[in-house]
Amino acid sequence: MDVEAFLKRWVGQEGGAERANYQIFLSELCDVLGVARPDPAQASAELNDYVFERGVSRRESEGLKSTLRIDLYKRNAFILEAKQSRLPGGAKAIPQQAGLPGFDVFPEPRSRTRKWDAMMDNARRQAEGYVFRLDKGHNAPPFIIVCDVGHCLELYADFSGTGRAYSSFPDRKSYRINLEDLREAKIRERLIAVWTDPDSLNPARETARVTRQIADRLAAISKTLEKRHDPQSVAHFLMRCIFTMFAEDVDLLPKGKFTEMIEECLPSPASFAPMLQDLWAKMDEPDHEKRFYSGFKQHLLHFNGNLFKNAKAYPLQAEEIGELLAAARADWTQVDPAIFGSLLEHALDDKERSSLGAHYTPRAYVERLVQATVMMPLREDWQTTEIMIQEAMLEGKRQDAIDLARDFHQQLCKVRVLDPACGTGNFLYVALELIKVLEGEVLETLARLGASEGLDLTGVDPHQFLGLEHNPRAAAIAELVVWIGFLQQHYRTRSAHPKEPILRAFENINGGRGLAFDAVLTWDNFPNLAVDSRAGEKQVNRPNPRRPQWPEAEFIVGNPPFIGARNLREKLGDDYTEALWAAHPRMNDGADLVMYWWDRAAEILTAKGTVLRRFGLITTNSISQVFQRKVTERHLSAKAPISLILAIADHPWTKVTADSAAVRIAMTVARAGKHEGTLLTLIHEAGLDTDTPDLKFDPQIGKINADLTVGVDVTKAGPLLANEGISSPGVKLHGSGFIVTPAQAEFLGLGKRPGLERHIRAYRNWNDVSDRSRSVMVIDLFGLTAEQVRHDFPEVYSHVLEQVKPERDRNNRSTYRDNWWIFGEPRSVLRPAIQPLTRYIVTGATQKHCVFSFLESVITPDDALICVASSDAWHLAVLSAKIHQIWAARHSGSIGVTPRYNKSRCFDRFPFPDAREPQKQGLRALGEELDATRKQVLADNPDLTLTGLYNVLEAIKA
Repeated sequence: MDVEAFLKRWVGQEGGAERANYQIFLSELCDVLGVARPDPAQASAELNDYVFERGVSRRESEGLKSTLRIDLYKRNAFILEAKQSRLPGGAKAIPQQAGLPGFDVFPEPRSRTRKWDAMMDNARRQAEGYVFRLDKGHNAPPFIIVCDVGHCLELYADFSGTGRAYSSFPDRKSYRINLEDLREAKIRERLIAVWTDPDSLNPARETARVTRQIADRLAAISKTLEKRHDPQSVAHFLMRCIFTMFAEDVDLLPKGKFTEMIEECLPSPASFAPMLQDLWAKMDEPDHEKRFYSGFKQHLLHFNGNLFKNAKAYPLQAEEIGELLAAARADWTQVDPAIFGSLLEHALDDKERSSLGAHYTPRAYVERLVQATVMMPLREDWQTTEIMIQEAMLEGKRQDAIDLARDFHQQLCKVRVLDPACGTGNFLYVALELIKVLEGEVLETLARLGASEGLDLTGVDPHQFLGLEHNPRAAAIAELVVWIGFLQQHYRTRSAHPKEPILRAFENINGGRGLAFDAVLTWDNFPNLAVDSRAGEKQVNRPNPRRPQWPEAEFIVGNPPFIGARNLREKLGDDYTEALWAAHPRMNDGADLVMYWWDRAAEILTAKGTVLRRFGLITTNSISQVFQRKVTERHLSAKAPISLILAIADHPWTKVTADSAAVRIAMTVARAGKHEGTLLTLIHEAGLDTDTPDLKFDPQIGKINADLTVGVDVTKAGPLLANEGISSPGVKLHGSGFIVTPAQAEFLGLGKRPGLERHIRAYRNWNDVSDRSRSVMVIDLFGLTAEQVRHDFPEVYSHVLEQVKPERDRNNRSTYRDNWWIFGEPRSVLRPAIQPLTRYIVTGATQKHCVFSFLESVITPDDALICVASSDAWHLAVLSAKIHQIWAARHSGSIGVTPRYNKSRCFDRFPFPDAREPQKQGLRALGEELDATRKQVLADNPDLTLTGLYNVLEAIKA
């Protein structure tokens, strides 16, 4: 069907109900677009990826079990909700979104137009509600389509993957497609992409490309300038250049004039600095009459904001001017400040310039957290207000509706967002942009209500976006990023310039101090330090260490620094670390640095009189592990608890390139009180080396526990009496001289002196068990006095005296020094447990895959092995089963990113199933097969990795 035939058939269609017409209408629309029609529905919902009437179930928390129907669903593309109004005149009767007094454009009674707006708004909310009812494995689609059959389509997009951020696409001016618009090829191409390749419409792709190219240019200029000038001054010079190029592209400066000026300087580079310095002086001049710039032959706007105060321009060589010209020719309206700030920081840092582009965070990652933390509650507030506005209009109370919208807008202009570790302002910019988008919807509603007068008196602006940052240069970049972002959004929704001065010194980053700000530690006379000399070492004096005051805000969001607890002293110094601990007495010493931000935000969230509504922070992905979990558990279980309303336990963070490794993080969003949350489990990731990575999540709704799981909180389980005394780590030598080769053992009398075979035994660690064994032995003198050893085994005594005692003499623990001939940790409980057995079960204390196997009882295990005193293959099978693997994963600690099997949490608390003997026999057989196969596979494949062995054993279990 061609476009004209389709329009003739459908434009102005009034009759029938939506159920009678929408499937025919949409099928024929597919024909017009040249895309496939929906598939026939299948009995199994798993097969219904592109169908009409796609069924979705209500959540258990809704208390209803009925099935809902999506009018048209295309997996990973869109959810479409269809309605059919009875408006005469077809598409011409639909209100436009161009500032017209929308309720007056109809020749019909106003009640009908109000009902139409309410119908479309309700349809959108209905479609958004389906997103969170989709089956497991079905991600939030990037598009929602609201269709008024025979009249129009409305497009809403959310590329964040959260399903909580749908906004008008591509903008509020052109999100509605009237049927007659289908005559335009670009409109049809847009709809074809929605059907066939929705991710191609993600604007982040183009903005990331433009942004990266510009940053490369600036890096080249910075590199050469820093050879001649102070790097800090070079940074400020480049930031002024950046804003000037941006100002030109949004008509704050005459269009194209600055680019022309740069081009004219190419033949005569000496003219560049004087001309640029004169331009910046005029931009900073408060007197209008003195702001005439001869280079552009006109008066300039007043910029102010300290950016151009006493601005200095550096002379550039022709090659450097050429790089600046190339950057100026780019479309600065397409630059993404969320990416640009990070790249600029790298461009201005000589140590990191070589990896420019390798470490920035893709925009979608930042937006995912900002949407859940900031925008979800604001949009819920706006949806409630919209319903109240609809009700007021239906009752004929137009002024009440206007007042409701105005009040919401005023509240939006008071919202404050704090990033207490803002870096170059990525999170602040994204929050500003998204709130400005919401503000545009509010202002449009006011215009549609006929209340456009006075709407420019106030608006969301940079003073609402507060940042704390330790690095002064990053703080300066953050302020610039927020201002560029603000002006970008201003010109996307309005044509007039902001009121002068264009830039204002809001002092929103570090309170305008111009100095570093430490968000977790301050002291008297900060940041000055007094240095004392004690015992030949310098000691930094931080008098009265304490936590600094954070600015008051409704939302806290950000990405605090990652330093592991073990590295605090190395990275921050002994003095700072001890002052940090003194200022945060409730924090455990094993907590990573990022958790100090988490703890402070959680405390503010429940403080008396707080205005904070939510906080969302990026942490290391070890937040669910024991030492970090102590922080979250304390707040989740407090008398005034908080709840996690969004959690992602494992998420990539920085862009991956050839010279950078993947960084994995966790996201958590919290609010006060007891609430259910959404746990997103990453089930697919691709394109991590691109600007638009492809991530897919499996959502679970419920109470989110401190270990970032939903459901029963297994971390609350206590030790079981039935498991007591059965499991233990192996022996801990505290003396490498105890280890000997078989040849050394023979020299010491093994096989010659009776009884020595009980004290020189085979010795294994986890690598010996899971890979090629070293075949070493260990001298185990537990139960003997030093005199007994000297009398009965003099060669052994001499060996230990020479090889072990010197090491023990240096040990701080007296018991280790005094009992130097015995293992530091001889495991007196483990010994009698395994002594009567012919074999016992072991697993590695630290390993990616939890593999269990038997070890002969004549072998002494070292502390890299966790031992279970059982020779029953039934126990081996249960411990190897998936149920225990999941249990262990939830209870494990970690060494870096490697799980650590902790016997007191993983084994002592594990409830072994109450199986009957026939079931046990079956599992025994499987356990024996697993152990036999492990031994045979390692014997046949001595170079096999543990992962390869794990896969073999998993195949057997399957």
